[in-house]
Amino acid sequence: MSPYHLIFGKVCHLPVELEHNTYWAIRKLNFDMQATGEKRLLQFNELDEFRLQAYENAKIYKEKTKRWHDKKIVERDFEPGQYVLLFNSHLKLFHGKLKSHWSGPFRITEVFPHGAVELENENSRN
Repeated sequence: MSPYHLIFGKVCHLPVELEHNTYWAIRKLNFDMQATGEKRLLQFNELDEFRLQAYENAKIYKEKTKRWHDKKIVERDFEPGQYVLLFNSHLKLFHGKLKSHWSGPFRITEVFPHGAVELENENSRN
C-alpha cells in the first residue's frame, strides 16, 4: 500500500515517465538490499552496545559516589551520661519553617551493642 493510498483511500496512477524515474531512484538509493540490511543490523548492534556502556558508566558513577559518601560518614561512639540533641526528621512533613528540627538535650542512660541508645529527658525523667 502506498502512502497516497493510505491518506486518500485511492490508488495513485503515475504517468509512465514519473513511474520510471521513481523506480530508477529507488533502485539507485537501495541498490543492494542485502548490504543495506547488514548495515542496519550493525547500526542496531552499535546502538545496543552504546546503551549497555551507558548503563555501565552509570553504575560506576553510583558506586564512586556511594564510596565517597560512605567515606564522609563519621563513626560516633556514645557513652552513658553524655548529653545529646535529638533530630526530628518527621518535621519535614509539616509547614513549620521556624520550628527547630532539634529537640533536647537528652541524657544517654544505656548504649546497646547494635548501636541503639536509650535516652532520658532531664525535665520529666522519661
